[in-house]
Amino acid sequence: MGRKSIKEIRRKEIVKVFYNVAISEGLENTSIAKIALELDCNPSLIIHYFETKDELIYGLIDYILERYSNIFVLDNSEISSKEEFAELIDQLFTRKWNELIDDGVFYSCYALTFKNDKIKRKFKVLHQQLRRKLIKILQDAKMMGYLDIERIEHKAELFFIVLEGAYYYLSLIDDKQEYSDQMNSFRMHAKSIISI
Repeated sequence: MGRKSIKEIRRKEIVKVFYNVAISEGLENTSIAKIALELDCNPSLIIHYFETKDELIYGLIDYILERYSNIFVLDNSEISSKEEFAELIDQLFTRKWNELIDDGVFYSCYALTFKNDKIKRKFKVLHQQLRRKLIKILQDAKMMGYLDIERIEHKAELFFIVLEGAYYYLSLIDDKQEYSDQMNSFRMHAKSIISI
């Protein structure tokens, strides 16, 4: 694998700062000037790497979507036992998502899908990839004898619908006990779909 170019490294650094500023200021209130202030540089440097704010937003969305896809990765390994399979399924219904991506920035970017076809395509591709990952995980679990279900693609889609709906709804709940109770309920419904 080749080394990353300075341009690629610098662009990623700018996008990470953009993400952090968007967390504190809100995406709609984040400007190139505010990002430059945080980086302690001239705004022209940011414009050198991202010619327009739209281009910067595309970089931010790529960064968010890359982080989002890590939800299907166990912290320590690939799935090699029934216990690790169960751990991954349980992990999908935890606050780990919140550690990966800030809800406010994510949903602000998601709202742009209604105005921008390029952003809509990026989100669609991500969700298709996540669904394929879940199908593969379930197929592998079945092959290894950890799971005994038919119509895996259909069940994976239903599981994913519960998962996505859970995170959308749970983002509205501030009470920790209510959040935990609802999360456990969604987890049980999703697990029943795949018969575990």
